[in-house]
Amino acid sequence: MNNADSSNSIPQFGTAEYVGPPGNDRCQFCQRPTAQRYYRLNGAKACEACAERAVTELQKYNHADYVRGLLYGAGAAVAGLILYAGFEIATGIIIGYISLAVGWMVGRAIMKGSNGQGGRRYQITAALLTYAAVSMAAIPIWIRYSSEHRQPVSRQQELAEEQRQLESELGRRPEVPVAERPSPDKGKVLLSLALLGLASPFLELANPVHGLIGLFILLIGIRIAWQITGRKLPALDGPFANSP
Repeated sequence: MNNADSSNSIPQFGTAEYVGPPGNDRCQFCQRPTAQRYYRLNGAKACEACAERAVTELQKYNHADYVRGLLYGAGAAVAGLILYAGFEIATGIIIGYISLAVGWMVGRAIMKGSNGQGGRRYQITAALLTYAAVSMAAIPIWIRYSSEHRQPVSRQQELAEEQRQLESELGRRPEVPVAERPSPDKGKVLLSLALLGLASPFLELANPVHGLIGLFILLIGIRIAWQITGRKLPALDGPFANSP
């Protein structure tokens, strides 16, 4: 039997699938008699086998769903980073409430990509992505701030540079050799920026009031992402006894 046939034969436990005329003593998923006991699965009458199968199927881990949810969540995290940094750069207003929107975006994206699958690994992933998006937003903010407040070159440095250019044009070497500045390692620079970005919520505690408020709002955003990506188990009630 191929995969398509097997997937079509699996009952969708989120909603009742009526295979035939429903009866009072039949399971609304498989249409088999419910015998002496039955359950209510999301309000629909279910036999004991279908009720157990529903819980077991929804608790299974699907790697493809997780990878897809991770990709969707990473995309939402990048969008949240741009939103957070763009708002602060454009307005100059430092506001942490966008962390709530970032957590919601990441959580919803993960659930969308994973076809509604949730669980502990999805919650941990959502929390990490939300924290990374909000904390790493500090990097473009720092870069923009440093470019706007760059110190002007002193007059003495300008004269020294003009002298070197003049001596170079006249074919003379400067009396004092100029030490060549080694080019920075881009990998180390990016790694340092990433580490500083990840630590930015705690570095802001240098201003206790502003830092604590920002960190508290960030934790609420992480909690939003955590709750959205929780496992959605079916509402199972019972067992109930069939009337004779």
